[in-house]
Amino acid sequence: MKKSSNYIKLEFLSRSTNEGFARSAVAAFASQLDPTLDELGDIKTAVSEAVTNAIVHAYPDTLGKIVVRVRLLDGGVLEIAVYDWGRGIADVEKAREPLFTTGGEERSGMGFTIMESFMDTLKVRSRPGKGTVVTMRKRIAQRTGRA
Repeated sequence: MKKSSNYIKLEFLSRSTNEGFARSAVAAFASQLDPTLDELGDIKTAVSEAVTNAIVHAYPDTLGKIVVRVRLLDGGVLEIAVYDWGRGIADVEKAREPLFTTGGEERSGMGFTIMESFMDTLKVRSRPGKGTVVTMRKRIAQRTGRA
């Protein structure tokens, strides 16, 4: 396991209005690694997808707790973990397939695919009735000439 040099932990209700808060807070925390605008955009998009998945799928008929933990790891690696204690995912492999959704016609089924494309690694652990943890990592390249 890599050593953490700094971290934050956010906890909020599964209201859609909190997705923007989570995305902005993670981006602000990640800024200490001096990411490019593209890297920052990737991080924000992945956080939006993970938190939205928790809001829409974990708690479809009720409000619940979502926790976002962000750590700075050795080597300029940003680790983001999104936890929920909702209904869980019965088949994680199936859920990770592009276009698969349990959220109805208005959902694209591309959440995990998008997270995977914008981050270096994506792990999904889930237990039906117990909740889900989505853990993503992205290495932020050291830029030359940085003070």
